[in-house]
Amino acid sequence: MSPPGRPRPLTLMFLLGMGMASERINCPSRCSCQYLEVNCTGQQLQEFPVAIPLDTRQLILAANNVSYLPAVELSFLADLVYLDCSKNLLGDDLDFTFIGVAKLVYLDLSFNNITQVTFSTFSHLLSLVVLKISDNPNLVAIEKDAFANNTWLRHLDVSRTGLTFLDTSTVQDLPNLRFLGLSDNLWHCNCSFLDFITWMTESNVHFPDADNITCYTPEGLRALKMPAAEAQLHFTCLTQLYKRDYVFLCLVGFCIFFAGTTAAWLAGICAVIYELHTSKGEEEEEEEEDT
Repeated sequence: MSPPGRPRPLTLMFLLGMGMASERINCPSRCSCQYLEVNCTGQQLQEFPVAIPLDTRQLILAANNVSYLPAVELSFLADLVYLDCSKNLLGDDLDFTFIGVAKLVYLDLSFNNITQVTFSTFSHLLSLVVLKISDNPNLVAIEKDAFANNTWLRHLDVSRTGLTFLDTSTVQDLPNLRFLGLSDNLWHCNCSFLDFITWMTESNVHFPDADNITCYTPEGLRALKMPAAEAQLHFTCLTQLYKRDYVFLCLVGFCIFFAGTTAAWLAGICAVIYELHTSKGEEEEEEEEDT
């Protein structure tokens, strides 16, 4: 006999079995589930899995063929803090995708087909600490204010993409940034990029694989590391005049010449008027003396 008030062994086993069965029922097809975690790695999924438990906090969709993340289905996972979508087929349609997962701390979108990052892409992820968008070879543009709301961002990786330029304020205004991956990109090291290179050399941010953060264009700076490129650009940008600079100098010279000529002409007229006035006064005095 079991003591009163305590479930019998068979009853206990039945309840445990029901709990395990319930957990299996709530787990998406071809995925494995543990406590608060759903792992669907390498299952050849074509779409975002259905029937994900609503209390899931860690979702791993790595190494599949998912090309679209539905914002509505994601918003049901309000407690999600870790999302790994690396090695999929996600494209550039990511604006407002993460609007319902504001608690997200870790997001991996590496090895996809992302082409651009706008302000609307990650603006709702106010708690984001780690963002990996490396190995997106078609990523060619990151808007200036793309991470303006991600002030907790500590780890950002944009290595091995198609980026040629990154505005300094895009990363400079991130107060908690400590790790920034920039290697093996197609950086265009011109005078417009000089501010960013200067920020790199003066900041306390760690740049992994720094030996592979080099200029791709122009040809004269190709494969040059950033510190050397900074010195070269300082010399070039501060001493070399471009066509627009010559136009500006010509305009300034013309304005100075025109102003000088006008001033001299006015001074000449004033001198002539003064001379005529003086001569007329002298003649009148002479006439008065004669009379």
